[in-house]
Amino acid sequence: MTELEGYTKFSEIDEKKLELQWIARISKVLVGKKIIKVDYMPEELAKKQGWYKRPIQILLSNGTWLTPSMDDEGNDGGALFTSDEDLPTIPVI
Repeated sequence: MTELEGYTKFSEIDEKKLELQWIARISKVLVGKKIIKVDYMPEELAKKQGWYKRPIQILLSNGTWLTPSMDDEGNDGGALFTSDEDLPTIPVI
């Protein structure tokens, strides 16, 4: 028996099951929390990250910061889209 036998290949994981697992994990962090501060990422922090764009940052009541990123790898700051007609996009600066 090889070390990897018995493990499910990532490509074989049921997408709906994966989605539900992520929703549960994310919900624990976000649901019911209040936004207590909104600010743009400081220039020094963006430079430290190697980013050229400064995204908005959102601080929640549980101490969690939300920071939009260009992609999953954190290659640069990202914009945030909303469903608000007067503010459809929160841009990077």
